[in-house]
Amino acid sequence: MSRYVLKLPDLGEGTVQAEIVGWRVKPGDVVSEDDVLVEVMTEKAAVEVPAPVSGRIVATTGQPGDSVPVGSELVVIETAAAQSAGSTAQPPAPVQPAAVQPAATTRTAAPAGNGGADHGAARPAPAASANGGAAGATGASDHHPRVLTSPAIRRRAKEAGIDLRQVAGSGPQGRIVRQDFEAYAAARFAGGSGAAVTSLPAARAAESRLREPGGGAGKGTEEIKVIGLRRLIAQRMSDAKRNIPHFSYVEEVDVTELESLRRHLNTKLEAGVAALSYLPFLALALVRVLAEFPQCNAQYDAERGVIVRHRAVHLGVATQTADGLKVPVVRDAHLRSLWDIAAEMRRLTEAARTSKATREELAGSTITLTSLGKLGGIASTPIINAPEVAIIGVNRAVERAVVIAGAVAVRRMMNLSSSFDHRFVDGYDAAAMIQALKERLEHPATIFVG
Repeated sequence: MSRYVLKLPDLGEGTVQAEIVGWRVKPGDVVSEDDVLVEVMTEKAAVEVPAPVSGRIVATTGQPGDSVPVGSELVVIETAAAQSAGSTAQPPAPVQPAAVQPAATTRTAAPAGNGGADHGAARPAPAASANGGAAGATGASDHHPRVLTSPAIRRRAKEAGIDLRQVAGSGPQGRIVRQDFEAYAAARFAGGSGAAVTSLPAARAAESRLREPGGGAGKGTEEIKVIGLRRLIAQRMSDAKRNIPHFSYVEEVDVTELESLRRHLNTKLEAGVAALSYLPFLALALVRVLAEFPQCNAQYDAERGVIVRHRAVHLGVATQTADGLKVPVVRDAHLRSLWDIAAEMRRLTEAARTSKATREELAGSTITLTSLGKLGGIASTPIINAPEVAIIGVNRAVERAVVIAGAVAVRRMMNLSSSFDHRFVDGYDAAAMIQALKERLEHPATIFVG
């Protein structure tokens, strides 16, 4: 027998350390080559580190939430003599970055108290790995078939001591989705076996009872360590709010005519094509307006002390997911049609929610559009997605009585709540941009005029 020392590899892009998000193994576990050992997170990405050799885990270094320097000892694996002929007791070279399988990343958002699609932007985020094993749930690794689920569910299962092999998956190829896990967990902690769960509503009802005063597991408190994506979101939000002097501007917009156009276009859709929402219209109108206000389609490079104005519009779309806020990016929105923008938004937001978005699809936005959807409320104060200098927030559209030419009329009204980096965007320019956007939306034909 010999020992293989796996050191934290250089994950690229100037990374000097990584945070341990969750271990998939523990000392004593037997692993095969390419089994995922640990999930770590850098400032750029969530990464699953695989085993370079087969063997038994002797020791691991660090707990979830700990930061580990690149090149430091991470895992010690005892390998069979036949597998390690010619090896020495000295630690071999660290696994190369190419052996590391990156999970998807996101840009961190700085949303303040938002519901549906929180404001701001988040940078790295864990993404899906379709191969989570029983080791992902309990720290054990054996010869059973690997469980299909996401890293987030595997972490929750490990924290709750749930063996994912006991959970029936309803997703493709038996993949365990969030609803499956929550139903099983609710039944288990209510005293059931998991197999007794007959419906998700029943499971949620059981889970709700646990939270009632005096309801068994609902007593006392629960401590949740802030690590991984949630830690990065908190850090980015704090940095953005502390370092950026926000100028917020709220304007109401009469979208009656826009709603009429939207409904008309939706009646012309082919069967199976998703209906248009307000967001593609807003995106296209914003693209037109930014040509007049280039100072709002910019990023601030703090290290160089330079404002970088972009001719291209790479539009971030804040998207709430089970793993936290992610901001997929519609590339070159200024070159796209209404239908193209709508289709790309649907594709990207679905990829973000299912943790299938790539690193390139979750980085590089020049301005962010965020909407709370049906939770939109009257107004909000979105937090800027640094290093951008502007974020456009969309609130709920509702019908209400307004006065037009001295007469009361029922119109469909919607508020835009936007924030600007007041260091680089003057209040006058911010207000003028939103007024220009308002004019386009209230006269929707102008959205299609360059």
